[in-house]
Amino acid sequence: MTHRRSSRRSISVEGLSRVEGEGSLHVSIRDGEVGDVSLDIFEPPRYFEALLVGRHFSEAPDITARICGICPVAYQLTACAAMEDLCEVHVGDAVTDLRRLLYCGEWIQSHALHVYLLHAPDFLHCADAVELAERDRGAVQRGLELKRTGNLIMQTVGGRAIHPINVRVGGFFQAPDPHAIAALEEPLRRALILALDTVAWTAGFDFPDEHGDYDFVALHHDGEYAIDSGTARSTSGLDVDAAHLAGLIVEEHVERSSALHAHLAGRGDYLTGPLARFALNAGQLPPRAADAARDAGLEHECRNPFRSVVVRAVELVAACEEALRLVRHYVAPEPATAAVRARAGVGVGATEAPRGLLLHEYEVDEDGTIVRARIIPPTSQNQASIEDDLRRVVEHGLDLSDEELQWRCEQAVRNHDPCISCAAHFLDLEIQR
Repeated sequence: MTHRRSSRRSISVEGLSRVEGEGSLHVSIRDGEVGDVSLDIFEPPRYFEALLVGRHFSEAPDITARICGICPVAYQLTACAAMEDLCEVHVGDAVTDLRRLLYCGEWIQSHALHVYLLHAPDFLHCADAVELAERDRGAVQRGLELKRTGNLIMQTVGGRAIHPINVRVGGFFQAPDPHAIAALEEPLRRALILALDTVAWTAGFDFPDEHGDYDFVALHHDGEYAIDSGTARSTSGLDVDAAHLAGLIVEEHVERSSALHAHLAGRGDYLTGPLARFALNAGQLPPRAADAARDAGLEHECRNPFRSVVVRAVELVAACEEALRLVRHYVAPEPATAAVRARAGVGVGATEAPRGLLLHEYEVDEDGTIVRARIIPPTSQNQASIEDDLRRVVEHGLDLSDEELQWRCEQAVRNHDPCISCAAHFLDLEIQR
């Protein structure tokens, strides 16, 4: 049965599940041509940038961590990077390595959550992870074990698995005991095997044949796969530091959405996240991850957004491999934190959150009080590209049934957004012809 001959067709998707926050999708089609496409975000205002104003600069890591229960380390370490940039503080190698280990823990738990519980059900035609567990209990158990390992790293280094309490501007409140760090090696050895299995598993999914003409943007580091630091690069030739990138990002309010839309001044829309990191940094992958990517058939660039699940699985291997290296070479930082003195100025920090580039910009007065805060999350940077994907998916799927097109649209959104705050309701789809 074909629907292409219908003169009018509208798709209204409410209550998008397995994504962060509340959103809906609206598409209008007339005479086989796609008209308006909008991804509406209903996340209620949380005023974190306003809440930061008037607070001491040292409070930023703990306050911003509350923005996300899945990626709190990303917000903490980006806030630290911005404040240390402002205060001209350079932490030692031991602190840098320990922060990277903590970030690897977050990547492991977040990527495992996304791959197994949020994204894989789409490819296996399961409504959710509960149905997936009924069909393939071993797969879900594998994902949960990976997530537990990531949580264990966050608890060991950060003091607890959700909203860690050991992170501070300048370093850590306390250096973890070497025996506690050493105890992470065996769980990580097991996690690396499970992560390699994850790449092989996801590479076997059936993928729609789609191609996105993205301008990829990600941090790059010549010596390692960029997670916690680097300069910003793009496939269109951008190569700047975090402060310059923040100056190029223009955020605009769209009336139908409470999430800001971002673009690069003079360059247009862009995409951050696993596809961007892989395109710009595949040469910096650790050995086992690089081999897994080749075995999965990934080229230097992957522009099929549906195959992002495989790229995330490769990054899961990379995070396990890197965490193992850091555990084996752990030296407790002494002291655990560098001295930080308040000074007036502006600081910018950037790191790679699991779902994409995250930037913080703060202005602080001479007393150390924050007078301006700007936080640029991956979602606002990616939303325009997600809408472009949706338009392309609908254009290529006009012959699909209503149910199949609904499924494909949901899948297209979840390709880019692994975080979730509520997944209680499935989509409702209304078709008018």
